Amino acid sequence: MAAVSKQSVTSVHHWNETLFSFTTTRDKSLRFENGHFVMVGMEVEGRPLMRAYSIASANYEEELEFFSIKVQDGPLTSRLQNIRIGDELLISSKPTGTLVADHLLPGRNLYLLSTGTGLAPFMSIIRDPDIYERFEKVILVHGVRRIVDLAYHEMITNELPQNEFFGDQVQNQLIYYPTVTREDFIHNGRITDLMLNGKLFSDIGLPVPNLDNDRFMLCGSTAMLKDTCKVLDGWEFKESRHGIKGHYVIERAFVD
Repeated sequence: MAAVSKQSVTSVHHWNETLFSFTTTRDKSLRFENGHFVMVGMEVEGRPLMRAYSIASANYEEELEFFSIKVQDGPLTSRLQNIRIGDELLISSKPTGTLVADHLLPGRNLYLLSTGTGLAPFMSIIRDPDIYERFEKVILVHGVRRIVDLAYHEMITNELPQNEFFGDQVQNQLIYYPTVTREDFIHNGRITDLMLNGKLFSDIGLPVPNLDNDRFMLCGSTAMLKDTCKVLDGWEFKESRHGIKGHYVIERAFVD
């Protein structure tokens, strides 16, 4: 396993009974691309217990931020959900992952499709000023079951547009599309259904995606990735693999 460092927890925020975020100190030598993940863990019975976590903070920030589910019998998350400020966590020193813009062909619109905690890497990406230089529109889609599961909603809608460095770009280029499946909300339905029936695109005022203009990043459950890849493959979009740039990229690392 890659080398790890010990970092201190600097904040913990519980969104609800199933979701929480936390920040830690950052090793000065750690360098990563927005969209990358690291291994995060704790010492359990004298041995490191590590899981992959996408970094939700941008690569220029002094602290690291992570977004996690709470699994009561999960080997790691059953313990991690109880962390407090000052606790020590283990964080790997070699970030990696495929959810980076360099793996995509040039395009006009970037769709960030996420469910649940799959939002995490996209929180890093939408805080990256460079992404607004690469794409005319950045569309962040977050699918959840309940309204209370829409973590970061306030930050995305109110804080980011006021950012002193790139707030204007956010206001002009970022489109946020939260959708809920089990409660009435401004947008309802599964992401794949909204893509197939065209409602997603009509709602945001953009044409149905085509190979020349549109690029996708996907992060969510195994089922979400499978279903969404099937839609994109059916539209003849090609996944980036083995260093070859494509129309879309996915992340296969998950937390249990």
